[in-house]
Amino acid sequence: MTPERKGAVEVITFGCRLNTYESEVMKAEAAKAGLDNAILVNTCAVTSEAVRQARQAIRRARRENPEARIIVTGCAAQTEAQNFADMPEVDAVLGNEEKLKAEHYRRLPDFGVSAEEKIAVNDIMSVTETAPQMVAHIDRHVRGFLQVQNGCDHRCTFCIIPYGRGNSRSVPMGAVVEQARKLVENGYREVVLTGVDATSYGADLPGNPTLGLLAKTLLKQVPEILRLRLSSIDSIEADSHLFDLIADEPRFMPHLHLSLQHGDDMILKRMKRRHSRADAIAFAEQVQRLRPGFAFGADMIAGFPTETEEMAANSARLAEEIGIAHLHVFPFSPRPGTPAARMPQLDRALVKARAADLRAVAERLQAIHLTSRVGTRQKLQVERNEMAHTEDFTLVAAPGMTPGSLIEVSIGGHNGRHLTIASAAASAAA
Repeated sequence: MTPERKGAVEVITFGCRLNTYESEVMKAEAAKAGLDNAILVNTCAVTSEAVRQARQAIRRARRENPEARIIVTGCAAQTEAQNFADMPEVDAVLGNEEKLKAEHYRRLPDFGVSAEEKIAVNDIMSVTETAPQMVAHIDRHVRGFLQVQNGCDHRCTFCIIPYGRGNSRSVPMGAVVEQARKLVENGYREVVLTGVDATSYGADLPGNPTLGLLAKTLLKQVPEILRLRLSSIDSIEADSHLFDLIADEPRFMPHLHLSLQHGDDMILKRMKRRHSRADAIAFAEQVQRLRPGFAFGADMIAGFPTETEEMAANSARLAEEIGIAHLHVFPFSPRPGTPAARMPQLDRALVKARAADLRAVAERLQAIHLTSRVGTRQKLQVERNEMAHTEDFTLVAAPGMTPGSLIEVSIGGHNGRHLTIASAAASAAA
């Protein structure tokens, strides 16, 4: 959860980088509408825990701000509008499309209306285009997030997000370039391309440009971008332009976050994923050949319905074979309305135990990765919390350093969670 306050409107953001980006749009549109004394809660629906945290935040916001108007939006509001409208603390519920338009903030209902009257949520599947949203600043972030795509055409059996975001739609390339220019003009040296299914970029645009081609075009047309990253990608959709960037473009950062989800072929089929275990390994091997030392992050789900001990072990082995440096483990969370919620479920205690086992693997792999960086020189971008990220997205303690600055340092050690700098001496990075 990320609470942010600007003037009389507060935004509480849950979930992904796309939500963070859209919260900036929401603030601008709410200001355009003249909204005053309001709290906007931008929710996430990816797990039941994310929804629980949002509801908890809403109750706390009402206790602390009894006179403010509380407006709930985001993916959980899109998929569970009535549940949020039924909360007495909530004054209005906006859908994912409505939250981005000032007109809907102007039309907010009066206080004390019925739960049904609180809801302004359309059929997200009817949205066929993603309008460019010009954002000049990402509050409290030194990296500039840039939306290039929204929605998803795939229907993984565990995932509720397509029902919160709609079908895949891409931002035209020219608008992406224009937005990138605005970000670098406002001081951002690093840009992160984000979307729900970013590697599906361009399938709905004339000429069918790809995400890799978009990234190439950005780096060519906006040379002031010093570091370019991608958010989570589906490796099965990687294109030749992306591999070119990995091999030849130093401004393309040597880190990718992979949407793996599991390491067993039978579970991958039951998830309706489009890649196999062998596909994931082959992709990682190709990337490492093109740029040795490349680092990977990944998402994996533990305790998926029907998962056996052997299947769970296959996930751990896949993480080890690829050498996942930054592994995010999620205990399976049945989302109402998804096929996986109707499959034979594992006992919740077993799901938690499987997740704990996989997290132990993640910690071991992270320690191996951190150890491999000790004694090296690394270029960092400093964050606002006295931490920094290397080019391969490894976390580094950076006490006393200026947020947003790019520096080069020697790495002296690590504490199992992040790297530490060998000495206070650091030179400005070009």
